[in-house]
Amino acid sequence: MIIYGTAILAACVLVGKAIGTLLGQLLGVDADVGGVGFAMIVLLLVTGWLRSRRYLPRVTERGVLFWSGIYIPIVVAMAMTQNVRSAVDGGVMAIAAGVVVLIASLALVPAVAKIGPVSEPLPPLTDKEDEEA
Repeated sequence: MIIYGTAILAACVLVGKAIGTLLGQLLGVDADVGGVGFAMIVLLLVTGWLRSRRYLPRVTERGVLFWSGIYIPIVVAMAMTQNVRSAVDGGVMAIAAGVVVLIASLALVPAVAKIGPVSEPLPPLTDKEDEEA
């Protein structure tokens, strides 16, 4: 079921936040340090382990893909707003560094897009796969 994919993602987020908070405390920072990144790593490890043991049905895998597809852009947007607030409070140098990184990132998009071979589009779902969803 798709709801199991949501449960797997939620558990990974909780574990990632716990690791990030613990790391923050160990470093003496009163914040979550990399909790979202740890959550994504845990999600990759857990889903890889479940796939290797054939415990992850295709429908559950779709639930994980759906929520991770929504979760990542939302978290990136939230982190970006925090970074912008910090940059504005940090002064001109922080804003200049952010602008330089933004321009460099935009300039590298065409180069990164050319990496790897061109692949064929995914085939359409069969009736059986459509019923499982």
